[in-house]
Amino acid sequence: MSTRTKSFRDRREAARCLAAKLTKYAGRIDVVVVGLPRGGVVTAFEIADELHLPLDVIVVRKLGAPGQEELAMGAVARGVTIVNEQVVRTIGISKETVEASAERERREVARREIEFRGGRAALDLAGKTVIVADDGLATGSSMRAAVVALRRLGPAKIVLAVPVAPLDVYTHFKNEVDEVICLSMPQPFGAVAFWYDRFEPVADREVMRLLDRAAQRETVGAAV
Repeated sequence: MSTRTKSFRDRREAARCLAAKLTKYAGRIDVVVVGLPRGGVVTAFEIADELHLPLDVIVVRKLGAPGQEELAMGAVARGVTIVNEQVVRTIGISKETVEASAERERREVARREIEFRGGRAALDLAGKTVIVADDGLATGSSMRAAVVALRRLGPAKIVLAVPVAPLDVYTHFKNEVDEVICLSMPQPFGAVAFWYDRFEPVADREVMRLLDRAAQRETVGAAV
């Protein structure tokens, strides 16, 4: 467990540092890397590239609190809705408001899964070790939804890989997944972006480009 407190240069540098902690999984046919869009796919792509592993995406949508969209009151993934009851109670958000937001985001999850993969089928994760990556965790709501959704796909093992997270969120996931690789758990935390020198927004087209590159790499590798 690292106590590093300086920022990473960018997502790619952070991902390469994560890959260095994951070398035992390199080149294994029973391991898949998945990333949360958008920045998490950049992180996951670099890990998959460094370790010569296939890449897929798990689409998760944050449920932003009314009037405070950056504050997560929960998250949804395919077939999964996670609600942050503490946030809901503290702000006084009605169940109807939460459900309306969740329904909108469930439709968006379905749309984005098709768009991001470009018509390709999702990779089969049953019986595999799944390395699920993001560029950092704040509340952890999106990752909780991702982990629940991944569990339903029958993987043998889930490994969470993130560059930075609050200590309490890291501790939570130690009990929720099989292995956690986290490079830095600074206190106080603030926001994920604070721990990067460069943290530019990632466009949907970049997510699709990286997933296409990874799929082409696997196709070429299979043909050799």
